[in-house]
Amino acid sequence: MDVLPPVLYFRHHLNPGAAFSMGTDYTWIFTLIQATVLVLALWWFRRLGGSWLWALALGGLAGSGKQPHGPALPTHGARGRGEHTFGLGAVVDFIRVPNFAVFNVADSFIVCSIIGLCALMIFGWGIDGSRERAEASDRDETPAS
Repeated sequence: MDVLPPVLYFRHHLNPGAAFSMGTDYTWIFTLIQATVLVLALWWFRRLGGSWLWALALGGLAGSGKQPHGPALPTHGARGRGEHTFGLGAVVDFIRVPNFAVFNVADSFIVCSIIGLCALMIFGWGIDGSRERAEASDRDETPAS
């Protein structure tokens, strides 16, 4: 379906692989990586100290299960379409833009969440909501006794 030609199209594409359809026979490895990322994100949720930016970035990452059923832990065990074996099957990719791969909403959440996490770390936002670099510069300006 042409949504906003020539910029955006919807196409039905079953992706039996991982990123850019690579690793078709090894998707179970990516399923284990996804489960590990989910567990780590949930562990980091406990350390949140009121930072809604960290909560948004970690929530986007944890909720972006690359499966057609929906997000999080139950979907990380099976890829959903095709073979119902641990980590095998296919996901539905449907968003197509020119000069790029076909992807889905979960892919977008993963990319945006990783960019957000990197930006939070680069700009010195601690997971507790504090600004790490601002505190360090305040210590450098205080005269030594």
